Amino acid sequence: MNSIDLIKLENSNYDKKILIIGVFHGDEFQGEYFINSYLKKSSTNGKNSLYFIPKLNPSGTRKNLNGVDLNRNFPTKNWVLGENNDYFGGLEPNSEKETRFLVDLIDKNKFNAIITIHAPYKTVNYDGPAESLAQKISDFIGYPTSSDIGYPTPGSFGTYCGVEKQIPTITIEIDEEEDIEKLNTKFHSLFEYLKNEY
Repeated sequence: MNSIDLIKLENSNYDKKILIIGVFHGDEFQGEYFINSYLKKSSTNGKNSLYFIPKLNPSGTRKNLNGVDLNRNFPTKNWVLGENNDYFGGLEPNSEKETRFLVDLIDKNKFNAIITIHAPYKTVNYDGPAESLAQKISDFIGYPTSSDIGYPTPGSFGTYCGVEKQIPTITIEIDEEEDIEKLNTKFHSLFEYLKNEY
């Protein structure tokens, strides 16, 4: 499979380190668009270091190229071997290259917050000690916050990072019907806040 791009906007004397991930599911392209648009205009100058993965999953479908839902493949206490459907978490946890890449990245870095960009539920979902950050993101994006997406998510990234590792972890579920350029402006402002003020 293709390599995973990791782009860093960092200074040697950073305050916080934040990871932002697009295209966790291959059919949710918007995160890559927002990230690449921001990277064209941004610089490394800022209080915090931002690490961007514009496209984690290049498959073009919800599951990765091996037919695994990456957001059910993390080595959490609640991982289960499930049915081979759209939410199939693989034959075992941490089996996928993309999952192992993120687990290794998180092990090697002390991230102060992690944000993933999904669709289509129009909410700022949070895991772990992230309620205040979720509310701030809500102020930028205009979506309600929620600590529960409404259905079980065994092996999810939010459980792995937020609940079990206690890293503030945000899943921004964007509204697919909203104008992408209006959203892009909101995300640019959010990324600037994360770089300079958070």
